[in-house]
Amino acid sequence: MAQSGGEQNPIASFLPLILIVVVFYFFMIRPQMKKQKEMRKFRDSLQAGDKIITTGGIYGKIADIKENIVVMEVEDKMRLRIDKSAVLRDPSDLADKK
Repeated sequence: MAQSGGEQNPIASFLPLILIVVVFYFFMIRPQMKKQKEMRKFRDSLQAGDKIITTGGIYGKIADIKENIVVMEVEDKMRLRIDKSAVLRDPSDLADKK
């Protein structure tokens, strides 16, 4: 008795799905994890006197850093308390892009 030709190897039927997951990992997940790691390293290296930009677009200079709070000095010696996760980047990054 011959079997019908409609049956496939179970691994071969999942191969396209596995390939999609691998491509998705290397083009989406891995670069995002790398970017988050760099941002965490940048935030951990912040020191008083560094110039920063917040996620809201506020430019300022770090006056003091406590655990997860950054005291940021903006114009006219005004100070803002912000969460460390709200620090986006260093303004010198903008000069490098131009």
